[in-house]
Amino acid sequence: MPQNQIFDLLLRNARLRGGQALQDIAVRQGKIAAIGPALAGTAVLEEDVGGRLVLPGLVDTHIHLDKSCLLCRCRDAGGGLKGAIAAVSRLKRDFTVEDVYERGARTLERAITQGTMHMRAHVELDPLVGLRSFEAMKRLKRDYAFAIDLSICVFPQEGMTHDPAVEQLLVQALAEGADLLGGCPYTDVDPSLQMKRIFALAVAHDVDLDFHLDFDLDPSWSHLEEICRRTVAAGWQGRVAVGHATKLAAIDDAALERMTAILADAGVGVTALPATDLYLNGRDVNHRAPRGVAPVHRLAEGGVAVSVATNNVLNPFTPFGDGSLIRMGNLYANLMHLGPESFGDCLDMISTGAARLMRLADYGIEVGGQADMIVLDAEDEADAFGGLAAPLMGFKRGRKSFVRPAAMLVR
Repeated sequence: MPQNQIFDLLLRNARLRGGQALQDIAVRQGKIAAIGPALAGTAVLEEDVGGRLVLPGLVDTHIHLDKSCLLCRCRDAGGGLKGAIAAVSRLKRDFTVEDVYERGARTLERAITQGTMHMRAHVELDPLVGLRSFEAMKRLKRDYAFAIDLSICVFPQEGMTHDPAVEQLLVQALAEGADLLGGCPYTDVDPSLQMKRIFALAVAHDVDLDFHLDFDLDPSWSHLEEICRRTVAAGWQGRVAVGHATKLAAIDDAALERMTAILADAGVGVTALPATDLYLNGRDVNHRAPRGVAPVHRLAEGGVAVSVATNNVLNPFTPFGDGSLIRMGNLYANLMHLGPESFGDCLDMISTGAARLMRLADYGIEVGGQADMIVLDAEDEADAFGGLAAPLMGFKRGRKSFVRPAAMLVR
């Protein structure tokens, strides 16, 4: 490379996944311009990361910023999915744009400093809350664009077909900047009709879909196959995802293999949400509770796009959380008995695999890719993932977006 090369950023001595030799990463105009050992040239910002692991910015495909950080208002939700929905429903009437923004910003900042740079926020729309939460999400998307790309998925948490006003709100949100549509058929009086209407809206507005689906451990019924059928009929392969799908944890191997093939053929992605799914499922059997989380690593082996994501933070659905996708992936690996040989696959579920599910362009640390990178306090992926390595800094489109200095002992 010519000596007179000038870059916006030069990361020196970075360790990349799957590589042994240290590499330099050069960035110009928000894109990765070059990768190689000891790159020649100068940069506006030059950072030596000392052999630490550098990953692309992490991808959270499923989170609810609008109802995060509500514990102080509803500690007595009673447990279980129905109790959590009812508790938040009681609070939504009093949500203001400022309230949702403040709570969402608190969670968003935690996620950013844990290395997340792409996020799909699922936002509830119904007559109780109107468009207030959606308005707050639009402000968050704008105000935090320096650090994260926030995609807004509007959906009817408490049903749609019983009230025409709900569909009108969804249409209005799509006209005012929502990025995609979601659904929640299992809470609707007519689940099939909701799916039909949501698909029709998606086709009419040319947007992707992401459903909350099959959120229990009763394998006697399911909406998953209908979603796959409707996906193929609409020609929406590769543009539909489902979250939870915990019924997949309650079926036998033959049924799982069959469902994997159906999902792969339909191009429907699946997101596991370990923290929420573990917390809410299996409560009726006490100490014998099953894991209750979709085995998405098995789906990935069959060609299905999969991810592991956060879902809820500090509310009745999940009364804990720090926004760390590495912690979430680590939790998934623990409960699925996945050892070091699978750590790379689990990292994919919060990075490259999740990016595939969200159809992100120019993702990854490669020449021409968007320069979204995090530096972890570890030298290899096994140590980083198994040891829950903290991100030390991040670069969004080549600009430093956060720093978290490494802990130091004071002897």
